[in-house]
Amino acid sequence: MRFVTFLLSIFLFPTLPLSAQGELSDTEQVDMLYNLLSVNGEPYDRSFTFFEKNWNESHLAPFVDLLFVSDHPKTRKKLTRILNENTGQSFKVDPYAWWKWMWLQPSTYPSYYAEFKSRVYGNVDWRFEKYFKGRSDSHTIRLDEIVWGGVSQDGIPPLRDPKMIKPSKAKYLSKNDIVFGIVIDGDARAYPKRIMGWHEMFVDNIADRRIAGVYCTLCGTMIAYDSEANGVMHDLGTSGFLYRSNKLMYDKRTQSLWNTIEGRPVVGPLVDQNIELKTYPIITTTWGDWKKTYPETLVLSSDTGHSRNYSPGAAYRRYYATDDLMFPVPKKDARLKNKTEVFIIRSEGYRSDPLAITTRFLKKNNIYQDVIDDKKVIVITSKKGGSRAYNAGDHTFVDYKNSQLTDDRGGRWIIGPDFIRNGNLKLERIPSHNIFWFAWINTYPETRIVK
Repeated sequence: MRFVTFLLSIFLFPTLPLSAQGELSDTEQVDMLYNLLSVNGEPYDRSFTFFEKNWNESHLAPFVDLLFVSDHPKTRKKLTRILNENTGQSFKVDPYAWWKWMWLQPSTYPSYYAEFKSRVYGNVDWRFEKYFKGRSDSHTIRLDEIVWGGVSQDGIPPLRDPKMIKPSKAKYLSKNDIVFGIVIDGDARAYPKRIMGWHEMFVDNIADRRIAGVYCTLCGTMIAYDSEANGVMHDLGTSGFLYRSNKLMYDKRTQSLWNTIEGRPVVGPLVDQNIELKTYPIITTTWGDWKKTYPETLVLSSDTGHSRNYSPGAAYRRYYATDDLMFPVPKKDARLKNKTEVFIIRSEGYRSDPLAITTRFLKKNNIYQDVIDDKKVIVITSKKGGSRAYNAGDHTFVDYKNSQLTDDRGGRWIIGPDFIRNGNLKLERIPSHNIFWFAWINTYPETRIVK
């Protein structure tokens, strides 16, 4: 991860006067911070002396970034000493501990912080520069909560227009393998978890729509987005950065950063354009269950053009084996364990009345009904754990078996991929997906739980 020191050490660093900080321009202050990664030389020493004498709280976020990207022991010790002396904390050489503490405080990063991140991370991957350059005023999330994930742009390669095959050709899959299933206008597709764990995104044409399936391995969710919004097609990819341990996407045209859970741009020129990508329902279930329900489905081929170990559980095996997180988050909620899998219903008004239902509960209750923002919803769950959510209208349902629902008046409802139907009455399906508890609660802290 840390090869930044070598890259930076080959540059010439300007020597700036050790004047009072207020006399330095933003550019000069960025230069002074940047000098701290040069390891040796007069600019390095003079810059450290400057911050020792002129520290203020705006330096906190840049210093933690420097602590994260630097791999030089002397530099890391110096950064930590200055942080300890000026904050009253004692987290030692641990940027994660500093981040977790810092994110619980009011943001204090300086006006030049975006330019600082642009310069520092632009030397990791030149494409990172555009994420932050000139964007100090065009963001909807705290810039100090944007953390580099240790990979380059699309360093975890998305599968664009991947090869899809018929079920009979998918010899590599067993019936118990987990797949992410999507159906749009009768076009059913399955994307196995054992492959998506290595790629974290597919971009595919499903029923004449350009769909971006975004899989965040760290937060355990696959969300399907329509790449088109307001008549504009957004070519999305994996940025290499995280926000609250959730991957941030980027679009190729503007290099804006996008929130994966929200489907909205959060940094860059698109943030004020009222863009929100449409979501489609995703079912997380077994290959056997999906294939039985949708025998005409297509499924992702293991011939992806990449050399990976696609055996079950090979990707992120250690991460999934414990409840520990790989990257820090501002909040933890002890009502559930971090990686408890919850089912999210993205009905109209879900942001004002968020609801999380544990998948464990749904496996034991194949019908569950609730109200989200004054609208009734129903969740039905197969024996293998695949859940779907539908609008319930003014109906109450009492039984689900043999692929049929029965309401309290004895009416029988047929379950389809896009709706449930009783004669001419139709109730539409609602976008939904699974996600780890920690990731959801860090986006919607007021979430209700059913467990």
